[in-house]
Amino acid sequence: MIAVAERINGMFKDVRKAIQKKDPGPVIELALRQTEQGARYLDINVGTAAADQQAAMRWLVEVVQGACKTPIALDSQKLPVIQAGLEVCDGRPVMINSVSGDAEKLDVYMPLAVQHNASLVALTLNVDGVPQNIEQRVEIAMTIVAKAMEHGLDPTKVFIDPIILPVTVDQKQPLYICEVIKQIKTVLCDPAPSTIVGLSNISQGTSQRPLINRTCLVMLQAYGLDAAIIDVLDTDIMDATITADVLMNRIIYSDSYLKSARM
Repeated sequence: MIAVAERINGMFKDVRKAIQKKDPGPVIELALRQTEQGARYLDINVGTAAADQQAAMRWLVEVVQGACKTPIALDSQKLPVIQAGLEVCDGRPVMINSVSGDAEKLDVYMPLAVQHNASLVALTLNVDGVPQNIEQRVEIAMTIVAKAMEHGLDPTKVFIDPIILPVTVDQKQPLYICEVIKQIKTVLCDPAPSTIVGLSNISQGTSQRPLINRTCLVMLQAYGLDAAIIDVLDTDIMDATITADVLMNRIIYSDSYLKSARM
C-alpha cells in the first residue's frame, strides 16, 4: 500500500511555527523521519499557518525537496496554492490532493495534472455534497475516470477518494467504503484507477483513535485499497499495513519484511 505521510501540515503546532518563522529545521526533520518510516509520498499542506499560502507552499516544497528525494503530494483546496507548489517542483513524481468529482472542477484540474505529469486525488463528492449511499459514490467515480480519459490523463494516475466519514457520525461508513472500493476495482477496470482515503477521518471524536485507524486500514486493504494518507510515524499502523500487504501476497515475506518494506 502507498503510504502518504500527513505530518507536514500547518495544522500541527510545530509545522505552523516553522512556517511562520521560516525555520526549515522541523520540516527537514519530518521529511527525513517520515521517509525513513516508509512514506511513499510526503503530503504538504500549508493550512492556515500563513496569510500568503502560495508563498508558504513554495517555501515548504523547496525545503522538502532539498531534504530528500521522496515524491510530494501538494495538498490544498485552493487552486492557486496547488499551482504555486507545482511551479517549484523539481521533476520528481508529484500528486495533487485534491479535487471534487464535479465535472467543472475536473475540467480544470485534469489538464493541470497532465501538464505536470502528476497524479490526481479526486473525491467522490459533487455540488450536492457527499453521497450517503454506495451507488452514487461509484457513479461519481465513473465520471472521474471518464473525465480522465477525455483529458488524456492516464487512469492509473487517478486516485479516487470515496470519502470516509467519522464512525461517530455513521457507523456504517467503513462498510460503505469497503464496498465502494470493491465496486471501483470491479467496474472501472482495464486499467483501474487507484483508491485512496484520508484515514484519520474515521476516528475523529473517538477515544481509541490509533486502534480504530489501523483496524479500518487493514479492512480497506482487504477490499483493494491502494493508498492512504496516514501518520507514518505511528509504528503500529505502519506495521499493520505492511503485514496486511504480506498476508495478501502483495509483498514477499522475509524475517525482515517490516524493515525491508520501509526501505
